[in-house]
Order: sequence, then C-alpha cells, then structure tokens
Amino acid sequence: MGHVDVAGIGFELPDGRVLLDDITFRVGDGAKVALVGANGSGKTTLTRIIAGDLKPHSGSIGRSGGLGVMRQFIGSVRDETTVRDLLLGVAPERIQTAAAKLDQAELAMMEADDEKTQLRYAHAVSEWGEAGGYDAEVLWDVCTTAALGIPFDNCRWREVKTLSGGEQKRLVLEALLRGPDEVLMLDEPDNYLDVPGKRWLEEQLNATQKTVLYISHDRELLANTATRIVTVELGAAGNTAWTHGGGFRTYHAAREHRFERFEELRKVWDDEHAKLRAQMLMYKQKAAYNSDMASRYRAAQTRLRKFEEAGPPEAIPREQKVSMRLTGGRTGKRAVVCTGVELTGLMKPFDLEVWYGERVAVLGSNGSGKSHFLRLLANGGSDPDIEHQPVGEVAIPPVAHTGNAKLGARVRPGWFAQTHEHPELVGKTLLEILHRGDDHREGMGRELASRKLDRYELAHAAEQTFDSLSGGQQARFQILLLELSGATLLLLDEPTDNLDVESAEALEEGLDSFDGTVLAVTHDRWFSRGFDRFLVFGSDGSVYESPEPVWDEGRVERAR
Repeated sequence: MGHVDVAGIGFELPDGRVLLDDITFRVGDGAKVALVGANGSGKTTLTRIIAGDLKPHSGSIGRSGGLGVMRQFIGSVRDETTVRDLLLGVAPERIQTAAAKLDQAELAMMEADDEKTQLRYAHAVSEWGEAGGYDAEVLWDVCTTAALGIPFDNCRWREVKTLSGGEQKRLVLEALLRGPDEVLMLDEPDNYLDVPGKRWLEEQLNATQKTVLYISHDRELLANTATRIVTVELGAAGNTAWTHGGGFRTYHAAREHRFERFEELRKVWDDEHAKLRAQMLMYKQKAAYNSDMASRYRAAQTRLRKFEEAGPPEAIPREQKVSMRLTGGRTGKRAVVCTGVELTGLMKPFDLEVWYGERVAVLGSNGSGKSHFLRLLANGGSDPDIEHQPVGEVAIPPVAHTGNAKLGARVRPGWFAQTHEHPELVGKTLLEILHRGDDHREGMGRELASRKLDRYELAHAAEQTFDSLSGGQQARFQILLLELSGATLLLLDEPTDNLDVESAEALEEGLDSFDGTVLAVTHDRWFSRGFDRFLVFGSDGSVYESPEPVWDEGRVERAR
C-alpha cells in the first residue's frame, strides 16, 4: 500500500489570484478519502499538482507507492484515441515508454527491412517484455472483457469515441483497480456510470486494498465508500482545506457544528476587541489632562495593537449560492409524440406521448441509446418544422432511426450535452459569448452579463474561455445559456454529473419553476426523485414506462 501527504500547497492563477492557500491533508495507507467542494474551487488543479502535472507555488507533495490517475476527461474522449492508447495512458510509465519505442520500431520496419532496423525492432520487443508489456496485455484482456464484453485483441484498435462515456469510465477503472499502482487518484470516477456501474464501483472501492483519493459529488457513493472527507473551502484570500475524520453520514452535522464554533469564536474576539479599544480610548481621554495616565495609555495601545496583529479567528468559509431562473413558455398540449420510433441498431420500436409540463426521466444502462434518443428530439424530431429548430449554435449529429418523432406546437428544444462538447464556444470568454448572443439569444452589455454570471457563481470566471472552465462550471454555463435561449423543451443528458451538491439543488429548484417540459437522461438516484414519469431502456432492447425508477437493467443484449 501507499500514501499521499499534501503539505502547505499554494497555487496562483495566471492573473495573480490565489486559488489554493496552505492546503494540507494526508491520505493514509488503504484509506478511501473523498475530495469535495464547490465547482471551480480547485479540486482538479490540486489533483494535477499531486500527479505532478502542475508545480505548486508553495508547499510539497510526499508519496509512496506507484500512482494511477483517472483524469476528468475520461468519458468524453472524442478524438482518434484507440482502446490500446487509453489503457496505455493509465499504465506505469515504464510500459508507456516501452510501447512508444515498440511502435516506432514497427513503423521503421514498414519502411526498411535492413539489419539495423531488425535489431532495433528485436531490442524494442525485448524491452516491451522486460517492462511487463505482455503481462499488461493479459490484464487488458481481462479489463476489456469485463467492461466491454470483448477480448482485447478484438478491440485494441477500436476508437474510444465509439464507446459510451460509461464504457470509457468502466474500462479505465478496471485497469486501475486491477493494475500494479498502490495509490489511485480518481477525478469524478462515477460520472457517466449507470446505477449498476456505480454500485459496482462502490463494491470495488470498499474491497480494494489500494489507497484511494477521489473527487465525487454523488452523495450515495460518498456515504457508502469514504472513510474521510477533505473539503476545499472557498476563501477570499485563497481556498483552504478542512478534513472531516469520519464518513459522509456525519459530515454535514460536523460541518454545521464547525461553523457554529466559528461564530462563537468570532463573537468572543469581537467582544474582546471592543473591550480593549474602549479601554484604550478611556486612557487616551484621561491622559489628555493627567500625565500619570500616559503610561497606561501606551500600554493599552500596545495590547490593542498586538491583539489586532494576531487577527480574528478563521472566517467562516463562503458558501456559494447558485440561482437558476429557467423560464420556458406555454406550448401545445402534446409536447413530444413518437410513433414506432426505432433507434437503428440500438432499441426496438416504441411509442411515446409526453404532455406539456411533464418531467420524464430516461433510465437504462450505458450504451442503450438514451443519449441518441435525446439528440433525435434535440434536432427537432424526424422531420422538424422551422419552429422546432434547436436553440443554440451547436451542431447536433443526426440520429439514424425509423418511425416518426414529432414535437408539438411552439416546442423549442434546448439540449444539454453530457460531454459538454461545444466547439462553437471554444476559445471564447464567457463575457464574449453572452455579449455576442446568437440566433435565439440576444446579446447583452457587460454589466447585465456579469449579473447573470454572478447568479451562477461564474462572475469570477467571466474572462476565462469556456474550454478552460472546470466540468461543473461548464455545466452551469450550459444551463445559463438554456435559461437565456427561450427553450420550452429541456433535453438534459446527465446534467448533474459534474455539478456540486449546491448547484444540483439549484438546478432542481430551477426545474420546479420551469414553465415547459423536461426529459432528462440520468443515473442520479437523488435527482430522479423530482420526475413524474420514467422511460426505461431495457436490456432486451425494449423501451417501456415504469411508475418508479428502475436501476437494475443490464447491458442491452446485442452483438458487439
């Protein structure tokens, strides 16, 4: 087993603002420590410092045992990365180096077949074996079979973007949990996982002997696995850390008691400060006409100065307040009508009617076609009228299907992308995006834009580009754009995946007041409680309704 010591870490942003200030905690041998805090508070930055990707401006990191890292982007890979590349990315460094040399030698053999090239190739093959490459391939075969149902040899060159987000996550988790690294650092490992996948992850975290530091906003996962909770707390002079020595079930009570203690200490300090200041002013007044009081006046000044230099007790960390004002508008009575809709190669034909104002949760395993169904509706259905064109500028990929999906009168779909994939926003600052507007959203001045961002706790990130935001900040900004767009049908694909607890609660409140219809794909057991109907994508390829959430549907039975 291994451990991680974080000692006095400080980190400043490029604009000079202090993000992290004196962050200190320890992850002991075999512990399961959760790292929580508001979106944008610096949790991912801190994990990058621990991984060695970033250098802190102060403090140090101590570690024993190999470190395996799951980064936040796993689940949203959309480039040319192959399954082999993905698994190599979480393998020990020696295997990665040996693989790179072997790949180069194989390419050289394709261009030349002389003795020197053959010797280079033979040396690369030997080094691959010595580094443990063949053992790694045996492990990867176990991982791909468990995560995808396919042997490694059959999928090594498959592009990762053809896998669902949950399949990407499960594959990397299998590799890390079964791998040789003794310390794991997982950035939101439960994102994209369906409920059976989350339950599997809970079992694995509880069973593994490895030391694990992970970021998560899933309260059930936290309650079932965390032995300690480290909170990154918002502070005016930089964010700090507080460690709760118990699990998540006692976390809120301990945090509330801590805040009450802060208030008591501050009151005692304020009372003492007022007493010392009053005493100093009294002696000052007396010293003005009685020189014998001058020494007492100086002593009172000294006591007050030293008391003020010591400073007040630690301030109560600032709690973020997110306010979402999703408005919508009146539409026809039937918002969505599906007749014999079959998602090609995914699910069997099904019929569906969704009425204005309903809240429909779309449930089922990963890879069953739920996101495809939302994209079909986000594009306006099978043959959209002009009024059904989606709000926003993002190009939504078409969905192969048969049958007919139609939106009702005045239904304007607004789509929340699970992967936060918005190429039209890349490189643009939040203020720039709001100022410019688009075909469905009016532009606005700097002051109004700043007020909108402030309601979403994004004012401090106004000059940052969309792609530089954390996952949770991107999610909040997407919801803000939906709020401003005039959408009357919200199509939300895993909206709470990257949201902290406070933001997820704000989204729930916003949906409660939304005048329109909501369809949401979700694996969030807590979030699903606010929905009226449950559309389930079953393991047998059928799509059916259930009066209650169904979480135990397995993978869809189809050729892979």
